[in-house]
Amino acid sequence: MPLAPFPSSVVDIARRVRSGEAGPLAAARQSLAAIAREDARIQAWSHVLPAARLDAADPAGIAAGALAGVPIGIKDVIDVADMPTGFGAPALAPGAAAFDACAVGMLRAAGAVPVGKTVTAEFAFRTPGPTRNPHAPAHTPGGSSSGSAAAVAAGMVPAALGTQTGGSMIRPAAFCGVVGFKPSFGRVFRDGMKLTCESLDTIGWYTNGVEDAQAIADVLLGDAGPEGPGDRPPTIAVQLGNPRASLSAESRDEIARACAALRAHGVQCVPVEAERETALLLQAHDVIMHYEFARSLAPVAERRGEALSAALRQAVAHGLAIGAGQYREMRDAQASLRQGWRALYGGADAVLTPSTPGPAPRGLDHTGDASFNKIWSVLGWPCLHLPTAFNRAGLPLGMQLVGDWEGDRALLALGRKLHHLLIQQGE
Repeated sequence: MPLAPFPSSVVDIARRVRSGEAGPLAAARQSLAAIAREDARIQAWSHVLPAARLDAADPAGIAAGALAGVPIGIKDVIDVADMPTGFGAPALAPGAAAFDACAVGMLRAAGAVPVGKTVTAEFAFRTPGPTRNPHAPAHTPGGSSSGSAAAVAAGMVPAALGTQTGGSMIRPAAFCGVVGFKPSFGRVFRDGMKLTCESLDTIGWYTNGVEDAQAIADVLLGDAGPEGPGDRPPTIAVQLGNPRASLSAESRDEIARACAALRAHGVQCVPVEAERETALLLQAHDVIMHYEFARSLAPVAERRGEALSAALRQAVAHGLAIGAGQYREMRDAQASLRQGWRALYGGADAVLTPSTPGPAPRGLDHTGDASFNKIWSVLGWPCLHLPTAFNRAGLPLGMQLVGDWEGDRALLALGRKLHHLLIQQGE
């Protein structure tokens, strides 16, 4: 069954604070109380703002912004001033950051209140942190942005920042049953974030609804392209195939049900096959990710290898063995296909595609299969996960919409328009 979300939405919190109906720090206090109540079970937070520091905050700087008074979690690869950035590697014993990351500073300037750092897999890679899936504690919450997605799903905050290199935004959104938005590559400034893959890493965010995701986009993206198809019936390309992952029967059925609901409301759903391009993009992700990850983490592995997991050390060794020629070949493929929306999808307004092969698998020693995410990370196209239902075991189901390069606003507008049609009635 659905969990109780944070008592107020991002949009409602900001409206109430700006109008004077609520105090600037009221929602942040609710958030800290919810964290104290829930996090022993979920373990979504690596650091929580002390209540005394919240008491010392200046409410005048919070009350007028677009996100006035909105408490928000920040993935622990992104700096928040006076909070430690641990990268999911506690043996490194980090000190407190001196400054906010750019994205955090922009949120704070809009009135948002960072209430803590959320758990990440080690250096946003594969080794999970302690976070549990709020719907089923024996099942993975996904990764690497596990803490951010779980904190929103469990009602501890109405929004949280995460990052994606392969599937680290969309997969946790799917497993935890929240809205997850990964913008177009390069749309959100990354200063103050630990970059591991220069050509892939993207900051995104989790919320409980698309309207809230749009409110954060208004702050972090600014003017990011057209608003969408308007009043005409949209056309959706439906892409299900993937050479590295088999879609579960219940996920396939859920997408079929969603397409039937869309068609009943005049939306055209057109099946699309892109087997050759998908295979090439998966290859490109493996090469680009490992090549850049290895060179980013090599100094850490060299000096503090004993503090890192075996999986991370192996990934560094694998990436250092990839030659510059192969890397350049895959970067060229990335650049070519990034501009290929019309060739692949014609006049479609978005692609409807699985977020994951199925619901969150059992086990906490892995973060799940990212095969349905990696190709979009290589392309850099914006992705929006939409939760739609729960299976009989109480695990979330959903799907993602993918938009054209830098069509972020159009994708969010379309997602907001369609989401209520996709939600399974009676759930």
